[in-house]
Amino acid sequence: MATEPVRALLAERGPHARKLRRVLDLLADDWHTLAELVRLPAVPRRTVQELLTAVGDDLESSGDRFRLAPAKAGDYAVFRVGDDLVDPVDALVSRHTAQLRSILADIADVPPPLAALDHVQATAETALKRALWLDTTYDLAGRTLLCLGDHDLTSLAVCAVNPSVEVVVVDVDDRLLEYIARRAEERGWPIRTVHADFRFGLPPAVLESADLVFSDPPYTPEGIGLFAARAVECLADLGRGRVLLAYGFSDRTPALGLKVQQELQRLGLVFEAILPAFHRFDGAQAIGSAADLYVCRPTSRRSVSPASAKTAIYTHGPQSVEATGPGSTALAALVDLAPRPESSPPPKPRAPGWAEPIGKGAASLAVDLSGDPGPWLLRTLLACSPGRMAALVPNNHPNVSSAAGQQELRSLVDTRFALRFLRSTPDGKHCVVVADQVLAGTLDAGGLTVREVLMRAHGKLGNVWREALVTATHGALTKREARERIGEHDDLELRLIDLPRHRIAELLPLIRASASH
Repeated sequence: MATEPVRALLAERGPHARKLRRVLDLLADDWHTLAELVRLPAVPRRTVQELLTAVGDDLESSGDRFRLAPAKAGDYAVFRVGDDLVDPVDALVSRHTAQLRSILADIADVPPPLAALDHVQATAETALKRALWLDTTYDLAGRTLLCLGDHDLTSLAVCAVNPSVEVVVVDVDDRLLEYIARRAEERGWPIRTVHADFRFGLPPAVLESADLVFSDPPYTPEGIGLFAARAVECLADLGRGRVLLAYGFSDRTPALGLKVQQELQRLGLVFEAILPAFHRFDGAQAIGSAADLYVCRPTSRRSVSPASAKTAIYTHGPQSVEATGPGSTALAALVDLAPRPESSPPPKPRAPGWAEPIGKGAASLAVDLSGDPGPWLLRTLLACSPGRMAALVPNNHPNVSSAAGQQELRSLVDTRFALRFLRSTPDGKHCVVVADQVLAGTLDAGGLTVREVLMRAHGKLGNVWREALVTATHGALTKREARERIGEHDDLELRLIDLPRHRIAELLPLIRASASH
């Protein structure tokens, strides 16, 4: 019989054949793309392809869509599923159409995903489902939810469901932080955005600050372990706090799931619940475009020092687990190009990181930023203590690859450094950015104030700004007068180096102007 290969495939799957029967349901009901056949029943792409091969000549295709030939669909009725249990949260999603429309519009305009950061967009239904599950599981009003990474816009979805939740978004992608901040401001929602690369530490302002932490981390043991450890660091109360993680693995590779779960248990996390296939994605077909929701309770707080954190945590790009570094030739060229006094020995190449000021006491720095996904270069310039630095970055870096990008970076640091961009140096994959100190004597009071703030980027902004005004006016202003000039701003309790890039760009002109009032 023509259906025998399908029968054999279902028999081979044993008690796990039900998802394949759901694929057959979809094929019998209407045309569907391969992506839909993967995502809707949460079946790995390879498994769906095996089923399509088994259907053989009874399958019809039109472009990228498939269905069972109508004349043959009846032959497969015996394999169909029938009724499934209804997920109560999915039922809630169907009743929140206004919020779903809002989330769809937000996702349509979100900055494009970055493969180097393992961005795969969750569906709008998933973002809303997360928000509804959180709101119906926990007493959220007046609580703080912290999102460690939020390309899926879970923060906006939560506030669409319950605008009484204080939400903090911490992410490495400055584009995303600006996007979320703008949308939240338009709607009057209490969302605060903070910049961090979790491999190099967390901003002090978010440590032990949250009631709940949600994250959809890179799906490697290294990525899951790092994000989960940082999440625990952010919880205010270990007894009442919870870490909520999205994680999925293919049923074809259970050993990978075992490694990740072992990593979570090593951190002292207890699994209160694992809700299967809770999250759905437009992509990630190798894992069925789906991931589980892990509800984790911490039993201890184990901080990850920047020195011990692995930078290779992703599945794609220059910071993937399998990636190799830039090579000795490129690093040697970086050292040769690093500006330094003639009497000083050449600097040793440094790894990325800005948890603290870098290079104190050194004549110059050479920093390997060859894996920079975009934000490292600015943060490294802000963290640099010496007056000279050279950085090796990708040739397609957003602040290198165009004149506009170069000028945008210059405008942020021009009171501190004069920048030169040596494109395609030492090879076609890299660029060396050379930073030379700008002399204080060439600046007016406004420029000196900005320079002082940039040079103390790890201090609390309100304090640093006040001291910068006193210094730039040569003591003409008292500390009290300087504080009055500054006025009220949302970010004065944060460090400059932890602010989203757009907020730094907005504040620097205000800092400059404050010296001339």
